[in-house]
Amino acid sequence: MFKRIDQSLTLARLIERLSTLLAKQRGLPVVIGILLVIVSFIIQLIEAYTESRLLELIGIITLNVGILTALIGLLMAEPLGK
Repeated sequence: MFKRIDQSLTLARLIERLSTLLAKQRGLPVVIGILLVIVSFIIQLIEAYTESRLLELIGIITLNVGILTALIGLLMAEPLGK
């Protein structure tokens, strides 16, 4: 299974494009993460008034994805160069 993944041209092209994009715009994942945290805050404020379980779940998911995105963006900024 891993041999097919290693030899995949599509995956290799995707990784190449992604690394090129992130090398040019190193702060993009951090900005996206911050925006997701802000969206999560707004969702959680709305959820406090409506007491919806679905909004609570969406708020928690967006918060965690935002934090992870920002942290991964910070970790990737240095290896991608200046």
